[in-house]
Amino acid sequence: MNLLAKSLLLTAALGLAACTNPNRFGGNDVNLGGANGAGLGSASDPTSAAYFQQSVGDRVLFAVDQASLSPEAQAVLDSQTNWLNSNGAYTAIIEGHADEQGTREYNLALGARRAQAVQDYLISQGVSAARLKTISYGKERPIEVCSDESCYSRNRRAVTVLAAGLSG
Repeated sequence: MNLLAKSLLLTAALGLAACTNPNRFGGNDVNLGGANGAGLGSASDPTSAAYFQQSVGDRVLFAVDQASLSPEAQAVLDSQTNWLNSNGAYTAIIEGHADEQGTREYNLALGARRAQAVQDYLISQGVSAARLKTISYGKERPIEVCSDESCYSRNRRAVTVLAAGLSG
């Protein structure tokens, strides 16, 4: 075996050895919360994303072909506003969704209107616009899959997804 081949073999072995070391970039200084590693924190911690999702409520539902907020949706968004204003380290992406009825293009536009309605409401209640972004998934990410109103009604939604430290 010549010197070049030995060098390549040694370099490859060292490279693979480095890839198997989980602490190769130093200690695990990032704590995303929660013992389960989901990054949501504890549902009992009122400053965690898990608490927001489970106790405050991360989604609002819409009527068929509508992007207007019901009184129930406004109540959830009022709770979101209070939580977001108390936890300024978080930003949010508001996802707009639709049921499977209609064309892809129509549902993308409807999802965008739903996400925009939620964003506009949160801003009107005092959440900084710089902390909020919207995206529409239309009918592409259903949480229920069936051709029944019970599924359709759960898919017509806007979901507020939290992220930490991404504002600006």
